[in-house]
Amino acid sequence: MFSDLKNLSVKHQNNKVGYYLLNNLRRIFPSFLFRNRFKTKLNCSSDFDPEYIQKRVNYYNRLESNAKLPQTTPTLSELKLGKSMKVYYFDSYEYSRYFDPMLRAEFLFGDIIHIPEVPSFVKSRPIRGDNSNSVVLKLEKLRHFRYVNDKKAFQDKKPMLIFRGQVYQPHRLRFLEMYFNHPLCNIGQVNNDQNLQYLVSKMTVDKHLDYKFILCLEGNDVASNLKWVMSSNSLAVMPKPTYETWFMEGLLVPNFHYVLLKDDYSDLEERMAYYCQHIDEALAIINNAHQFVKQFRNEKQEDLISLLVLKKYFEKTGQNAIL
Repeated sequence: MFSDLKNLSVKHQNNKVGYYLLNNLRRIFPSFLFRNRFKTKLNCSSDFDPEYIQKRVNYYNRLESNAKLPQTTPTLSELKLGKSMKVYYFDSYEYSRYFDPMLRAEFLFGDIIHIPEVPSFVKSRPIRGDNSNSVVLKLEKLRHFRYVNDKKAFQDKKPMLIFRGQVYQPHRLRFLEMYFNHPLCNIGQVNNDQNLQYLVSKMTVDKHLDYKFILCLEGNDVASNLKWVMSSNSLAVMPKPTYETWFMEGLLVPNFHYVLLKDDYSDLEERMAYYCQHIDEALAIINNAHQFVKQFRNEKQEDLISLLVLKKYFEKTGQNAIL
């Protein structure tokens, strides 16, 4: 029954009803049932490329031996469902339930853009610098990890840039100031509490797919639309990312996986004109983006990597992860 519900949830990534139903059902069953299945889950590693699996685990979890946790660090049993941040709790509990509830761990929920002082599980982290204390889990996946089945060819799309989003950050506002009402752009903000001169109506994902270029600007942390844009037949357009999540944005190669913009956005027209004229190069970027996205769509593999990231965390902090 659990596998059927999980498949339903994956198929409809933005289906909140299915997501909450599945995750509330998980909480009904005693956690010891899952702990007993932990070794069986790990045995699935033989079904995948061990070098690739370990590479992903080490990317998310960069802790070295003897990483220190303070005595005040809460146990897994203290991870509780609250009124807010429910999706973070559900996504954490999906994998933490396989471990001894007396193991200790720090979870920082929300858009985390700083590196914590102690090893902590996070959704997002800065790409640059020593970010080893930021151990990435696949969190808030209901919103972030959804994909599209784009049947429209790049050649048949409008040669324009599309963007719809909430605009509270100075860098997003600067883009609107530069290109709002530009003949090559259909862009605007959807929040109606400030900067009303840039207010536009919301637009469905399907409507976005009518455009050759889709803007993926970071918000509080990463650009939340980047995953589905890279699964489409449109080009993701953005500056080099500064934050990363489970999607490993730090590994994206400019003009190979996405169209790179200068940080000041001044080359937008030039970049759009180039890829409208060089269709083969545009199609190559789209294909490379599809291949990058593909690695996240094997759910059994994603489960294994998630469990191994937690296992490594407990081991590197001097705890016995396996009962």
